[in-house]
Amino acid sequence: MSEELLAKAKKVLNDNYQDGGFTIPSKGLYPFQWKWDSGFIALGFAHYDVAKAKKEVETILNAQWGNGFIPHIVFHTETDTYFPGKDFHESSLHPKSSKEYPSTGMTQPPVFGFILEHLYRIAEDKNDMLAFIEKHIDKVFNNHMYFYENRDIHKEGLVYIYHNWESGTDNSPIWDDIWKTMNPPEYTFERRDTTHVDAAQRPTKREYDHYLYIIDIAKKYNYDDKAIAEHSPFLVQDPLFNTMLIQSNASLIRLYELLGGNEDITALLREKQALSISGMNTKLFNEDLGAYVHYDLRQGKQLPYICSSSFTPLYSEVPDAIKAERLVSTMLERFGGEDKYLCASFDPTHERFNPRKYWRGPVWINVNWMLYQGLKNHGYNELASRIKNDSIELVKQNGFFEYFDARKENPDAENSGYGGDNFSWTAALLIDFLLSD
Repeated sequence: MSEELLAKAKKVLNDNYQDGGFTIPSKGLYPFQWKWDSGFIALGFAHYDVAKAKKEVETILNAQWGNGFIPHIVFHTETDTYFPGKDFHESSLHPKSSKEYPSTGMTQPPVFGFILEHLYRIAEDKNDMLAFIEKHIDKVFNNHMYFYENRDIHKEGLVYIYHNWESGTDNSPIWDDIWKTMNPPEYTFERRDTTHVDAAQRPTKREYDHYLYIIDIAKKYNYDDKAIAEHSPFLVQDPLFNTMLIQSNASLIRLYELLGGNEDITALLREKQALSISGMNTKLFNEDLGAYVHYDLRQGKQLPYICSSSFTPLYSEVPDAIKAERLVSTMLERFGGEDKYLCASFDPTHERFNPRKYWRGPVWINVNWMLYQGLKNHGYNELASRIKNDSIELVKQNGFFEYFDARKENPDAENSGYGGDNFSWTAALLIDFLLSD
């Protein structure tokens, strides 16, 4: 283990921690609190500063809406360095939104179930952490019930996302097919992200027009889920998002059993879990591609593209041994060449692959962490070690960037780290890689 690298990772987290009890992903580029970032950040803090780990989780959960919804960004501070900010999103349009914490009206993958379980795994004082979990676990459960009650429109155990930002994989080439069905207006606005990062590494202006248009539609209906499901041009069942829900369900069941006396809740979670797992395997698995794919509810068909999200079901109970073997085979065949680091965010053999542009090809440490956990759980220890070692090597060689070039020989730049520098979840999950078995 590199003590120097570990010290640098801790410094990134400590420097990004804010007085309000939350951690920004990266200075300048991302000045607020992001939902799934905070989960991974808490995991890193848990190894050396339990108080900050708890505060990180508590702060994001405090912004939960009355219907169980947890927003993807909470605007704790006033700043004009990020667009679109709270004035564009207008979360107050929803009658059950938080009156104390302005936010977006979108969410992100539900990671907090398994994050709470990992906090318990890491904690030296198990009783103290269990008391913390007992205090907050119902909020996470309510978030899961929000999804099943409001986002599972066909009652098949699969929840929808209505915006690409909800997926976490913001500008994936998968969404290109959906953009072709839309013709949003040309918005006039000042981009903030491209003042911090090379525009070649970020979504285009026209992509942002699509993003803002979908938000405007949601605002038109006051962020009402039923109306959004009826009117949003973007309505997708995402394998990563649903996997995070399934994995978090499993963690909640184990934690509730540990706490005791929660038979009704665990029974309900098991019922939803079985439905979700069945839905993933019958609707989202593509036999020809040997991977899980996204389903476009608007067009009523699968989106037949392989990305890193396609393999995340490994980090869950979803794939049986046969499907797990198919996933591993597909990953190695398309993503696993000796000239590449694992795991690119989009199929490197596809014409839409871009090794430098956000979610169109680069490696992301948070997805690698999930793949590592999943491969290890399914017994693919050698491949799990490769992903872990690739992740550590990318950070060691390039720094704590937001995302990384998957090519081992990069002809386009001296440094293969892109996006935000001193990025919090890169640091947090590197800490977990270095300090966990």
